[in-house]
Amino acid sequence: MFEYFPTHYSWNMATLMAAQLGGELSEIDEACRPLQELAKREGAKDDPVAHAQWIERWSALARKVAGYARRDESAGRALSAGKKYLRASVYWLTAERMASHSSPDKLDMYRAMVECFGRGVDLRREPIEFVEIPYEGTTLPALFHRAPGGGRRPAMIHFDGFDVTKEWMHLCGMARELAARGVATLMIDHPGVGAALRLQGMPVNHDSERWATAALDWLERRADVDPRRVGVVAMSLGGYYAPRAAAFEKRLAACVAWGARWDNAGSHGRILRDPNAARSVTGWVEHALRYYGAKTPEEAYEKIAKMTLEGVADKIACPLLVVHGANDRQVPLEQAERTVRAAVNSPRAELRIFTAEEGGAEHVGGDLFSATIDYIADWTAEVLR
Repeated sequence: MFEYFPTHYSWNMATLMAAQLGGELSEIDEACRPLQELAKREGAKDDPVAHAQWIERWSALARKVAGYARRDESAGRALSAGKKYLRASVYWLTAERMASHSSPDKLDMYRAMVECFGRGVDLRREPIEFVEIPYEGTTLPALFHRAPGGGRRPAMIHFDGFDVTKEWMHLCGMARELAARGVATLMIDHPGVGAALRLQGMPVNHDSERWATAALDWLERRADVDPRRVGVVAMSLGGYYAPRAAAFEKRLAACVAWGARWDNAGSHGRILRDPNAARSVTGWVEHALRYYGAKTPEEAYEKIAKMTLEGVADKIACPLLVVHGANDRQVPLEQAERTVRAAVNSPRAELRIFTAEEGGAEHVGGDLFSATIDYIADWTAEVLR
């Protein structure tokens, strides 16, 4: 695996993801090169000065590229401008993910990302609709990526995990690959992530079938979706959310856990208590408190411990795919094996392990998204057809 920051896990994975979401390596190097010495310092993972520098460098890059986008747009070069706006949104995301929820700049960065993303997909004429999914007296913001062709198409509901957004889900390329295979995608900012957390103050709840039910109800009203061929895919902590949803929402026709999560006490519970654990974002504990709607780490742990597939996985009655990296430092491989082993009522329960040799060996294949995304898209198209 390419390691720009070999001693700083969260920075390194963020850098890899930025490149795979559409960032340009020379621009990324411009942001990261001044940070390399900071990353080597003892205690850099918890150093507020280092954190501030990360945010400033990536924010400066986002502002710069957005400026180039506006220049192209003013000149009537819509496609070039859209490409740059999308790249700027990647850089805003990379800065914002590491910012503290108590920072007054976090919301500004988030809104700048949303604005750049929206302008980018509009100018690029991408087949995306910005929609709101009715949910328990409120709504969940979502993106619907249409599939080409006429008639009713199969669809996948795409949930997140712990620390990204619906815009990130689109930028990673999953929806594009599914669309190329005739499958639409509904990407949702569910409780705990994206706008649902940042703008609506909605922490996560463990019973993800509630979000799946809302999404299915909405999809059933569309003339271009076949409600009998709708599945769910979710990444990272979504390795719990997707199987949980499939176990209790029987309308789901397929389930993909993009990274397993059999027992969250053995993942987030462990990471919460171990400051040396591989943490996806800096300020991980603070983000966990906000995400879980907890005031203390002890309260967060109680909510984390509710997220288990024990007594749940055996209720999955649709095809199930679990993809997992052999070198996942956040979730042990054993959790993937246990999930598939327990899905005794699934007609097709499959585990696909990605190795360092082929790529995709890190958490959710973060070292090489294309390996896992291609496999998931092919499997999904096969099952839903």
